[in-house]
Amino acid sequence: MIILGIETSCDETAVAVLDIKSPKEIKIWADIVSSQIKLHAEFGGVVPNLAAREHVKNISHVFETALKTAGITDFKKEIDLIAVTHGPGLGPALLVGIAFAKTIAMTHHKPLIGASHLKGHVFSNWLNNDFREPKFPLLNLIVSGGHTELVLMRDYDNFELIGETMDDAVGEAFDKVARLLGLGYPGGPEISRIAEQGDPKRFPLPRPMLHSKNFNFSYSGLKTAVLYLLRDLKEKDIAIDDQTKADIASSFQEAAVEVLIQKTKQASREHGVSAIFLSGGVSANSALRTAFKNMAEEEDLAYSYPPLAYTGDNATMIALAGYFAYQKNVSSDWQNVEMKPNLGF
Repeated sequence: MIILGIETSCDETAVAVLDIKSPKEIKIWADIVSSQIKLHAEFGGVVPNLAAREHVKNISHVFETALKTAGITDFKKEIDLIAVTHGPGLGPALLVGIAFAKTIAMTHHKPLIGASHLKGHVFSNWLNNDFREPKFPLLNLIVSGGHTELVLMRDYDNFELIGETMDDAVGEAFDKVARLLGLGYPGGPEISRIAEQGDPKRFPLPRPMLHSKNFNFSYSGLKTAVLYLLRDLKEKDIAIDDQTKADIASSFQEAAVEVLIQKTKQASREHGVSAIFLSGGVSANSALRTAFKNMAEEEDLAYSYPPLAYTGDNATMIALAGYFAYQKNVSSDWQNVEMKPNLGF
């Protein structure tokens, strides 16, 4: 199948074209992303209505660029399926992509699938050439600016949420700590960058819910602990220089990652999985990748994380999610595709 994917759930306008013969045979013909990071940086976060306005401005150009890159000259004859993110995400942003997808589906008489953004992140692991024939059940750790979730996957369309954050998502905590340290936006890459030069043992920080008897997470307290740490340093007239910032970032990152790894290990043991996935924007974090790999090898688990280019929001993962949904006979009538900003698994 030749599938067109469209993603506008947050601040990335993305369109991709994939040739999928089977889960083992996936070719990416085009993957175009227009980022709004610079636009939202001055606000320290994404402004929904501003994001939607930019999607409206950019989506036609991104769409045309994707078709040109893929060599599509006759849309009606060459595209078999359209997949668009219908949730979760920012309502105004989702609406732009859905309206655009419905228009081209109706115009060209093409089937349209509403795809889950979260499942897309999970399926981005199918872009890892070493991991396209998994054995179920699998455990998925999804980490991003809006989500921190442990999901048990029993089949391509059978997902069970077994753990989630009770407050802040881990990516959100990275952004907030970066703001406290006066770093740029988005905060995750900045924390990761300076943490490499820091001492993770200098500042003991809490590991919220590390020993709880469930698989849930909490990052609000860890963020607050950094706030209090900075306050205490100022009260003691300790200079918050570049090295101190690096040490704080490293200490914070180690605490955040340790909870993610331990919860994933506990869940993998309890549910008897043979493989674990890592996905979402925070899966690009090198410290998390290393800890995830080490834990998987210690536990004798197969593991996968997406290629770095597909850790963030992209339309390739949405095309993949659409493919798997279509294989399970999910409705592909464009009139049935509706926005679901709070969509879960």
